[in-house]
Formats: sequence, C-alpha cells, structure tokens
Amino acid sequence: MIEALKSDELINKVGGKFKLTALIQRRMEEILQGSRPLIENTEGKTLIEIVIEEIRQDKIQPEGLQDARGVVPGPESTINPFF
Repeated sequence: MIEALKSDELINKVGGKFKLTALIQRRMEEILQGSRPLIENTEGKTLIEIVIEEIRQDKIQPEGLQDARGVVPGPESTINPFF
C-alpha cells in the first residue's frame, strides 16, 4: 500500500506532492481525533494505509478539486490541506 505513494497516479489525483502530503497529514489527524474511516475493512491496516485507500477510492480529496464529472464535492468529502 505504501508503494501507492510512489505512484504518479495518486500524486496527480490530488494535484501534486505537497497537496498529497498535506491531505494525508490532515486526514490522519482527523482520524486520530475520532473521525471514522470512510472505507470498510480497515482491520490490519495502518493509519496511513487507511488514508491512502480513502484517497484511491475518492472518499476524500483536497478542497476545491473537481471530481471526474466536473463537480466540486460537498464539504463532507473535502479537506482543506492548508487548514
């Protein structure tokens, strides 16, 4: 799963390495503060693996990023990586 971080696919999906890093950090903090994971089957996965899978499944994305249909998702699925 950590190999996914080396993939340009994940970097391009969120708009760059900095945004990816900020998004991962912010989401990990949210989960540590009590937010529930947005994916099923988290058993045996590390926190970073859960967050990466949430990004891969388009469960989260940086604020202001349009999805494939050109729609900006609502606030429940966006995270401002810049706080």
